[in-house]
Amino acid sequence: MSLPSSTSQPDPPGAREYNRIQRWLELADLALGLGLLIVLLATGWTYKLSNVASRIFERYTLQLLFFVLLLSVISKMLSVGLDFYGFRLEHRFHLSNQRLRSWILDQFKGWVLGLAVTSGLVEIVYGLMRVDSERWWIYAWIICLGLFVLFAQIAPIVLLPLFYKFVPLQNEDLKARLLRLGESAGARVCGVYEWKLSEKSKKANAALTGLGHTRRIILADTLLENYTNDEIEAVLAHELGHHVHGHIFKTIMVEAVITLVGFWAANWVLQYAIYQRHMFLHLTDFANLPLLVLVSTVLSVLLMPALNAYSRFNERQADVYCWKSVASIAPYISAMEKLNRQNLGESHPSRLVEVLFRSHPPVSKRIAAAQSWARKNRPNLASQTNVL
Repeated sequence: MSLPSSTSQPDPPGAREYNRIQRWLELADLALGLGLLIVLLATGWTYKLSNVASRIFERYTLQLLFFVLLLSVISKMLSVGLDFYGFRLEHRFHLSNQRLRSWILDQFKGWVLGLAVTSGLVEIVYGLMRVDSERWWIYAWIICLGLFVLFAQIAPIVLLPLFYKFVPLQNEDLKARLLRLGESAGARVCGVYEWKLSEKSKKANAALTGLGHTRRIILADTLLENYTNDEIEAVLAHELGHHVHGHIFKTIMVEAVITLVGFWAANWVLQYAIYQRHMFLHLTDFANLPLLVLVSTVLSVLLMPALNAYSRFNERQADVYCWKSVASIAPYISAMEKLNRQNLGESHPSRLVEVLFRSHPPVSKRIAAAQSWARKNRPNLASQTNVL
């Protein structure tokens, strides 16, 4: 039996429209954020807001904290309309069953968490500026590296439970099967958990999260309900491929380099703005915070295509590990098809969309690559992949 052509796989109904709107929402959110930063700097509002903070509080740290709060509130007020449209979009395409009250609570928790993390980081950065105005950016970079590792470690036990419920997986056979798969990959897994994703979404997902003693397997209940054990094993084998290839560590190193460049660029721009353009009185004048954020945002946007390409490369490596680890690629292909339909993914996005927006290869390319690999490495089993 000959292998079918993966290019014949159609997009799920509504996928193109859904993803097109999602991309426009992302661009609108980016434009809104950049616009706010530019307006704050161009109109001098950043000075007015910093003066308000200075008049209310005497201590520098409290002034800075209140300034961050003001910026965060303004930003959230401007973006709440886009956020709500995104909430309605998920319901429009039958991808969400989250109630409005739950969504509002999640938005509030996310905003508070973001405010807390941002405030802490900003206090550290400006504190370092006050201690050493020349080398602050190097010290800030080192601290950020530590925070990257910390958040990766505590995410499954502190951050994710703020938004979702997790319970130990009750399917002992599947649990034992997945733990054996983890052991074969050299990944010490501390537990397998059912992720109550269906309380908010109709999408499906799975992940290997955490580092060291917090590493655990999480499987969405929407995945457990609609996928066979073979398909779930294939999905997890892909996730374990990231561990085998050291993608978490490599990604942290990539982020470390980018962060170093970002802090260097921020320091250079701030020095130029202070001593050449006379925009600010001194380095620790926190009215310059929007400029610091603007530099970081612009750098992130410019590097996004390269970061997406690197991510897609990692995903292809993880796929190859998956194909080598499972008895047949048929469950992998059927799982990819199901996930693409259930999550309303685009099978054949344009090359421009793939380069600019996609951190994963399109499902059509992933299936085609799996079939090609099977022909070369498992010709006797290749005919079993006729599942499209």
